[in-house]
Amino acid sequence: MSTPIFVLGEALMDCIAQPDGRLLPLMGGSPFNMARAAALRGASVAYLNPLSTDLFGQGMAQLLLRDGVGLQGGPSRLPTSLAVVQVTDGQPSYGFYREGIADRDYTVDGITALLRQQKTPGILHTGSLLLIPPEHTKVVAILKAAREMGWTLSVDINLRPKVAHDLAQYAQALHEVITLTDWLKASDEDLETMGFANVAIGESARLVGELRKGVTPGALSRVALTFGGEGAHLDIEGQSHQLPVPRITVADTVGAGDTFWGNTLADWALQPADAAGRVASTLDLSMKAAAINCTRQGCQPPTRAEILAF
Repeated sequence: MSTPIFVLGEALMDCIAQPDGRLLPLMGGSPFNMARAAALRGASVAYLNPLSTDLFGQGMAQLLLRDGVGLQGGPSRLPTSLAVVQVTDGQPSYGFYREGIADRDYTVDGITALLRQQKTPGILHTGSLLLIPPEHTKVVAILKAAREMGWTLSVDINLRPKVAHDLAQYAQALHEVITLTDWLKASDEDLETMGFANVAIGESARLVGELRKGVTPGALSRVALTFGGEGAHLDIEGQSHQLPVPRITVADTVGAGDTFWGNTLADWALQPADAAGRVASTLDLSMKAAAINCTRQGCQPPTRAEILAF
């Protein structure tokens, strides 16, 4: 039986800067993208944050529903948050506008009540902009409550240092979240910004070991590390595998990591048993999904059929 995935995180409009100076609006936000990718792979996915009643929020709700994501957060009268994205040589950089916006219009009690209503605990995923202080205090409280209820906790760090007012405080908040996490995804950029040394795919085993130091017993049983064009490493309870990036023509890399992790979580949700025995095939399919996304502009995760046909 499939395990449900519940997603806590931001939904925002990625306004992509065009060569002529125009901004092309595309729906995005790391957890929003991840939810769509997991649902398109076939998992049961619900989005927990409120969505704005403005035009952007209505469009996001329609896209989530189209891709098979359930809406649990309800509407908000606050506006949708915005990100201005500059893509240079296929790599995106971001500027965020996130004060007084819809996806932060939630309470700890409200989210934990939604989790308690579920018949059986599932997978609770979060990460990215919600981990920035002081917002992370709400997330930590929700993660602690979810852990007590028996939920499996997934985090994609997706660190955004330019948005944080105090980088040291941000890094400390991330370490606090990591100690509570069961399944973690981090990029090479995340690790470098957090202060890890010698960040390279050849150092993956050491980096996973360092991440696991001092965490709650039993936490970080599954860790994925991504290294951009160099490939990715997946460790499940000590069973690990690495793969290079498939050869493709890149349109841009927006949402690649989200698509990768969405497919990884979907694989585990759809087949809860013997995840360690499937570490190589799980990584292979997730890498293919991310590669397909990179052939498209913006985040457009593939379906399961598209991945299998790649």
